[in-house]
Amino acid sequence: MLEIRLIAAKEFQRVRETGIDAHDKLRLLADMCCANTLATVKRAGSGHLGSSFSSLDIVTWLYHVGMNTLDLGFDHPDRDIYFSSKGHDAPACYAVLYSLGVIPKGQFINLRRLGGTHGHPDVSIPGIETNSGSLGMGISKAKGMALAKKLKGAGGQVFVMTGDGELQEGQIWESLQTTAHQSVNNITAIVDMNRIQSDKPVEEIIDLGDLEKKFETFGWHVARCNGHHFAELERVFGELRQINDRPKVLIADTIKGKGVSFMEGPAALKAGEGLYPWHSGAPNDELFEAGYAEISDRINKQFDIFGLRRLNTEVIECRKKNRVRLKDVAEKVVTAYGQALLDLGHERQDIVVLDADLSADCGLRPFEKAYPDRFIESGIAEQDMVSTAGGLALHGCLPIVNSFGVFLASRSNEQIYNNATERTKIIYVSHYAGLIPAGPGKSHQCLRDISLFGALPECVVLEPGNALETRQVLEWCVNEAEQNCMIRLAIGPSPRVIPVTEDYRFSFGKGNVLNEGTDTVLFSYGPVMLNEALTAAECLAKQGLSLKVINMPWLNKVDVEWLEATIGACDTVFVLDDHALYGGLGDSLLNGVMSSDTLRGRRLVKFAVEDHAACGTPSEVLYYHGLSGEKLAVRILQAMQDQPSKLLEAAC
Repeated sequence: MLEIRLIAAKEFQRVRETGIDAHDKLRLLADMCCANTLATVKRAGSGHLGSSFSSLDIVTWLYHVGMNTLDLGFDHPDRDIYFSSKGHDAPACYAVLYSLGVIPKGQFINLRRLGGTHGHPDVSIPGIETNSGSLGMGISKAKGMALAKKLKGAGGQVFVMTGDGELQEGQIWESLQTTAHQSVNNITAIVDMNRIQSDKPVEEIIDLGDLEKKFETFGWHVARCNGHHFAELERVFGELRQINDRPKVLIADTIKGKGVSFMEGPAALKAGEGLYPWHSGAPNDELFEAGYAEISDRINKQFDIFGLRRLNTEVIECRKKNRVRLKDVAEKVVTAYGQALLDLGHERQDIVVLDADLSADCGLRPFEKAYPDRFIESGIAEQDMVSTAGGLALHGCLPIVNSFGVFLASRSNEQIYNNATERTKIIYVSHYAGLIPAGPGKSHQCLRDISLFGALPECVVLEPGNALETRQVLEWCVNEAEQNCMIRLAIGPSPRVIPVTEDYRFSFGKGNVLNEGTDTVLFSYGPVMLNEALTAAECLAKQGLSLKVINMPWLNKVDVEWLEATIGACDTVFVLDDHALYGGLGDSLLNGVMSSDTLRGRRLVKFAVEDHAACGTPSEVLYYHGLSGEKLAVRILQAMQDQPSKLLEAAC
């Protein structure tokens, strides 16, 4: 059996109360936080270990020694403030806050679960000062906090952590200029200089050059030190406290994955043949045990040296080893997309693929390797990438632009609109679309992109439900579409392989029947929500209600004659969106219904993500938002009968 163990908060208190050397004590506390970070990420099944471990020593030093926050309290106006702009290191920050008793155990151990800690920083968690979002926002937010202190006459410094890859984002450089120009002197930026981005060295993605000179040119006081050496951190932060005439930046030289030998940057890159494997995800059982044992051995040796009784840990989860996980066996539409892109790249020499430091996540690696001259790595700079695509399109290329949808659709929206006004053709691929996976939290859940792209004249928005349809969608966009297209793709494994009928033909504005039904009809799209729609149909069948389920990949275009035939005599039409309530498929079909003399007057009920998206496991979050198959069945039956059905909820 696999045991996942936790070092309790009282063990940290015991170490803090010892009389050992301050730097030795910090080293021990940091290692204990390292063990808890690994344990919570393993229990969650995902998280960001590499960047958590690279920043952990700095965060440990700040909270235990370098800031007044714990002495004054998180509500005191004169407190020092720390937060992470990069956000990926949230598990490490939670571990430090837990070690100090700020985050309760029940919340801390439930990383990426409903009611627990979020995959990225969120102000609902004790001790977290601000939400993270698209990279590059942090220094601007820190400046706002620092200015607020000045306006209120409050003391305290503001510390903000950025990643080195994050410095490719344009907003960073805007904030550097304005912070210096506005004479904001109570702010310290910390660059976690671990030299590795999502899966490659920073210098291979976008080389940052001489950072010290760049910061100095922008008017900042610059310091540099080893980010894992507590004596150096103490010296440098002490010096920075004395600088009062300008903003300050510490470039901290760190190692991604520090603390677990096989996760540490150079060794991990070598093992991964140039790709870093520990940016995200959780280790398998064997590697988890090896990594945890390595950290534990180091802690226990220190306990022996300092004459402390042996470290006590408690089991927070015990489970069978090497469980088969859905993601190991299930179909992934992004894999089908990558293969289709490779094939089309062979056929079409005008295709140019653009990426924003997400090549592996977006299934682009096969194309990147096969056609490096037609692959443009833009780094963490979506706006630059989109405008580059605009220039390519104006000169006869067919750009296919890739990033996570929440960043691509919103951060680059003005650039996307500008490209559209030139009436060229560009294909945008909005990866990580929709509510699931919800573990990383609302900063990554893409629920506005259909409305943002749908507002562009003539732009066609699609989302395929399975691998076959993914290929057909991309082929249509490349070879048949005359206008801009946006393709949404789910990033995770499909809960089930979505079936298609033998006679299915991909046709403009038309969907296909997945489950025959006569009482009412439910339209949806994408592997996540189509699975829930089919589950709802299965639940309703037990109650004698026959639900027709339609896969509708065309999210803002509908063939009204097909819609009339598909709805038939059904008086109530249901639409399930993997999107916010407004601007999704529901609104598109509502327009179709209202434009039809045959359908006008039918009732249309929209199911979608209302309020801000929750963080947790897929089943938790779908149920929370009322979008799980079981909940949908209850809601559909209630709408049909206008009365609650506790019997159905129990049956499902």
